[in-house]
Amino acid sequence: MADQSLPETRQERRAQGAGTSAEASGGPAPAGPAREGVSRRALLATAGATGLVLGAAGGAAGYAAAPSPATPLASVGTGRAMFHGKHQPGITDALQSRGHLVAFDLAPGAGRKEAAALLRRWSRTARRLMAGEPADHEDTGIALDAGPSSLTVTFGFGHSFFGRTGLEKQRPVSLDPLPDFSSDQLDKARSNGDLWVQIGADDALVAFHALRAIQKDAGAAARVRWQMNGFNRSPGATAHPMTARNLMGQVDGTRNPKPSEPDFDGRVFVPASGSRDPAWMANGSYAVVRRIRMLLDDWEELSAKDQEDVIGRRKADGAPLSGGSETTEMDLEKTDAAGDLVVPIDAHARISRPDQNGGAAMLRRPFSFHDGIGADGVPDAGLLFICWQADPLRGFVPVQRKLDRGDALSRFVRHEASGLFAVPGGAAEGEYVGQRLLES
Repeated sequence: MADQSLPETRQERRAQGAGTSAEASGGPAPAGPAREGVSRRALLATAGATGLVLGAAGGAAGYAAAPSPATPLASVGTGRAMFHGKHQPGITDALQSRGHLVAFDLAPGAGRKEAAALLRRWSRTARRLMAGEPADHEDTGIALDAGPSSLTVTFGFGHSFFGRTGLEKQRPVSLDPLPDFSSDQLDKARSNGDLWVQIGADDALVAFHALRAIQKDAGAAARVRWQMNGFNRSPGATAHPMTARNLMGQVDGTRNPKPSEPDFDGRVFVPASGSRDPAWMANGSYAVVRRIRMLLDDWEELSAKDQEDVIGRRKADGAPLSGGSETTEMDLEKTDAAGDLVVPIDAHARISRPDQNGGAAMLRRPFSFHDGIGADGVPDAGLLFICWQADPLRGFVPVQRKLDRGDALSRFVRHEASGLFAVPGGAAEGEYVGQRLLES
């Protein structure tokens, strides 16, 4: 849980006029199943033509009434990410309110040919669903009434994938297994995997619909190794754009790298040339995935002041303890009247800063999770930590090593699962994700 932090909220992106530019998905597709004579595609067209944004009351009324050709979707439903582009979706897109992470292992006997066919199916399904269209076969109808809801589907390859497909020579050095950390208590059954899929959307049914479609598409070629569910604050839930909070109640995301920064691409994406990575990884990225359990009962026993000392920031507004607002640069040398450092030497925000780690930085895009309450009354909750970088040995690893040695937050979290995945660049029109690897 490094203070590289979460991306801007969707509201912040809109307020700043920012967005993800990518090519629109191509190819004609049949209209989805109709309800009351209106297809999902017709609803989208109506919404796009009117540009109407419904408030809380208007949204509730709109969904209570049967849809008609003049009924537009609410703004959350009309959000759309593009499947085709330089990079895969789900990396720089704004946080979504619902997420699913799922890892697959190729079935015994399945190899490169089966993997290529699977990525073709997955890419076709992802393109259609992200456009607000039904899957092209056996669609479940779960998301029949909804728009795309900013759905993104992202695909990656694990270390073991290359041995299973005879592509060991194409395995990137950057995909070497992560080192062991002293705070790890990893469940191997919920770690790693041949293939990894990240799904995010601003509607829970849209997200689950994508998860179910991806699972069905796997068929006999691959089987689920593990699957995790997460959430974030819904767009529009706050009176004004603000950084998200995690389940500890802390503002979490202040120092995330931003696409507007000149070195953003170099930190997050593999360059098209001059890299030690194979050519098929050009414009791709590496995702580190960690299931981090938060020991909330222990955390909540601390006073607000003690919690702030652990993090190094004020709980109310995320400002550094050295003063100012959330975005004020932290003064690591400032002392109080007694001569003690205002930001404690082991504060999480101090230790995880890029300038305290040789400039190491990563783009964090996680989800919170809650998987129930045990018989002892302890919640199984925390963070599905996902971070993106051009090279994990220069991004995640040095920061986590530093945190492992002396982060005050360490006694309140437990790393329970881990994975590292090579996420290739985006698919061009007419391509599927991973084609440059699987057909090289």
